[in-house]
Amino acid sequence: MLARLSRTLRRAPTPANRTGRMAVSSAAGKKVLFLDRIRLARADYDALAADVEVIHNTSASRAEFLADLETKYAGVEGVYRHFKASASIQVTGRFDAELVERLPDSVNFICHNGAGYDQIDVAACTARGIQVSAVPHVTDAATADTACFLLLGAVRRFGLALAHARRGTFNADVPLAHDPAGKVLGIVGMGGIGRALALRARAFGFVIKYHNRTRLGCEVEDALGATYVDSLDDLLATADAVSLHCPLNPKTRHLLSADRLRRMKSSAVLVNTARGPVVDEVALVAALEDGTIAGAALDVYEHEPAIHPRLLEMDNVLALPHVATVTRETQERMEEVCLRNLRQGLETGKLGFTVSEQKGMF
Repeated sequence: MLARLSRTLRRAPTPANRTGRMAVSSAAGKKVLFLDRIRLARADYDALAADVEVIHNTSASRAEFLADLETKYAGVEGVYRHFKASASIQVTGRFDAELVERLPDSVNFICHNGAGYDQIDVAACTARGIQVSAVPHVTDAATADTACFLLLGAVRRFGLALAHARRGTFNADVPLAHDPAGKVLGIVGMGGIGRALALRARAFGFVIKYHNRTRLGCEVEDALGATYVDSLDDLLATADAVSLHCPLNPKTRHLLSADRLRRMKSSAVLVNTARGPVVDEVALVAALEDGTIAGAALDVYEHEPAIHPRLLEMDNVLALPHVATVTRETQERMEEVCLRNLRQGLETGKLGFTVSEQKGMF
């Protein structure tokens, strides 16, 4: 207990070390643990590998990984990991408080390849003085493309049409869908992805309304053709389609609850490319089954990689397996961002950017 307390006190950010640990001139000789492979940004990886000691994950289970942190991974200063369900999370599990507490004292940086970072306990990392970064902005276009596909698919009921095609009934029993022109799209979270979707959706004639923690400036609203709604409940009640683009945190978990789903129009559809737990998935299934809402188009799920079986069975659901950023171009840029940020941390003692919860702390 005393040893852990001592380690925590040594690592916790204080006014002294928030202004920067002693800067280093080079990354040379430092150890970096790559929990996942760099597959595309090879030039950046090779350049970094020429300067640092690269250690690849060889652990086969979480228990083995936790034990290896004290031996084969001892002395690592930086850690790289990928969000994908088939990646290292299958071995390590989430970077929760237990795992973060077991990281070597030498760890200063965790560079997470993903836009969302709910797999990492940022508070636990901050308490130990570990800087965490994700990949902002680079994913905006690819995620907005996916959201636009899901939005059109839900409004036009393409998922149902596809089901009829597979049944061999062609279009004989396909019900009428809706045109997007003139329909109200309610965007929840008007960050980079929400704005990128707004621009795309306008091309199809959607009327853009949005709810955000803070209202955008008038010039930005005018450029997006977007109208601010200060109440989420009012936005839900008036939108023909609702698209979620907010981060996952304690305040947004189950933001779309059973009560909120009931506030939506019975003809409305829900699109989610944000994070699965933003929606109460059990409540969503019930709302789709009883006609509370007309349909859903999803790329993320509450208990990934598991998908609620009913969501895969219902014809009014269009389901993708979290592939919004799974394009060669986007993944290469995400790898580049992680590697360059990691190099900056190793060379200067500070990452070029961290997750928002750590802003101004290091």
